[in-house]
Amino acid sequence: MSEGLLLKVDVECAPCLLHRGYREILEATSDKTLQFRAMATLTRLLNKEFKSTAVPAYLGTKRDRLVKTITGNADPYAKKKWASNQHALEILPQMKRLVAQEKSTEDRFRKACLFAIVGNIIEFDIPEHEFNFEDMAKCVSQAQEDLAVDEIPKILDAARNAKDILYLTDNAGEIAFDTLLVAQLKTLGAHVSVAVKGKPIINDATLQDAKAVGMQEIADDLVSNGTDTVGLILKECTKRFAALYRSADLVVAKGMGYAETLTETKLSTPHALLLRTKCSPVARFFGTVKGKNVAKLMV
Repeated sequence: MSEGLLLKVDVECAPCLLHRGYREILEATSDKTLQFRAMATLTRLLNKEFKSTAVPAYLGTKRDRLVKTITGNADPYAKKKWASNQHALEILPQMKRLVAQEKSTEDRFRKACLFAIVGNIIEFDIPEHEFNFEDMAKCVSQAQEDLAVDEIPKILDAARNAKDILYLTDNAGEIAFDTLLVAQLKTLGAHVSVAVKGKPIINDATLQDAKAVGMQEIADDLVSNGTDTVGLILKECTKRFAALYRSADLVVAKGMGYAETLTETKLSTPHALLLRTKCSPVARFFGTVKGKNVAKLMV
């Protein structure tokens, strides 16, 4: 990845946007009339707005809002999010022990980063991206081996120099593993605010998911960004969230949606991107292949 590049759509994004919309429609309603109406409206949306200058996360936001509006289901993935949190909580104690057994601050921080990234595989309905919780042990053991972009030392240095850190979560389930990294960030002396989505969007974590995994007991502050966007669209967020974002000394952002939207933004503070490359366009952007771990410091 070269600084200044923008993460725009690739031709591969079209079938992904359509497939995810189709799967979300099926999750949202069994009413055939509504399913046809939603699919027809989605194809018209993509026909109008799928251009080489488009941002995948922006199109994904419009797609999901369209599905929710037409089907009347405000949270199509509610059941899968709940199940993801429960499964993640079953695995979390083992991960916590593995972090705690590391002898140095640097090694504990690295292990917590890796586990936070591993959690990013919890994503539904991306073509050719499949996961199940039975495979998590393998993903955990291969986390370091799969780390294709390793700027964890730079991220640690930035965290050590930060007084206020804003942590942007991604998916339900995954947010349980984020508690490990939030705890490590706090040991460095920073005040850590954790932000979730204000309303359901795909399987992104909301306040309900954060509280289900006990994030309120770890973070210094737990906030909603007030909106339902894929990634970050700051103009749609609450004033409180925007103030936290602008005053942070370091922003930690989880997932591909934040990568897609933050490359559209002129950054005034360091941003640590932690994600799993779940599609080829994003993988190519970071100079790697699909199915790899990325820890990138954007400044």
